[in-house]
Amino acid sequence: MALLEVLKWPDPRLKEIAKPIREITPEIRKLAEDMAETMYAAEGIGLAAVQVGAPVRMIVIDPAREGEAPRLQTCLNPEITGGEGEAVYSEGCLSVPEVREEVKRFARIKVRYMDLEGKTREEDINMQEHGVLPIVFQHEIDHLNGIVFVEYLSRLKREFIKRKMRSVQAFNPNRPSEKVA
Repeated sequence: MALLEVLKWPDPRLKEIAKPIREITPEIRKLAEDMAETMYAAEGIGLAAVQVGAPVRMIVIDPAREGEAPRLQTCLNPEITGGEGEAVYSEGCLSVPEVREEVKRFARIKVRYMDLEGKTREEDINMQEHGVLPIVFQHEIDHLNGIVFVEYLSRLKREFIKRKMRSVQAFNPNRPSEKVA
């Protein structure tokens, strides 16, 4: 396994639309392992392949809280098939370190994806039973569609964050991130 570089916003590669995974190859399995290792090392709870420069439709998620057993999910070609309710959550992102902002999302979603064994899975996930999991799914699937959470913010906030990101990167481009999706 290897740690991968997490792209930092506003890197244009984060705008790329990920391509579907047609076959589960050894390279896809290796990417999944490396993504999980990278996410855990950065103390994140989710990571999309696009964030590590691989424009394929894969995400890894582990919403387990500190002290809980890991609950790693690798999702290929994930899609939200339904959503309802509203939740405002203070989101962060490994591609936008040191920034947290409130974003409005669905409180309950239906999601479909394929696991690493090729099995299609469908889940009904809500915040009441699953905590932050529906938010994480929405956040990571957005990455696969070329959307970073800061795009939900006002233009003024986005510009402020962009300036902050450029100054942080100029000061220390290898600075570690805090625990975020």
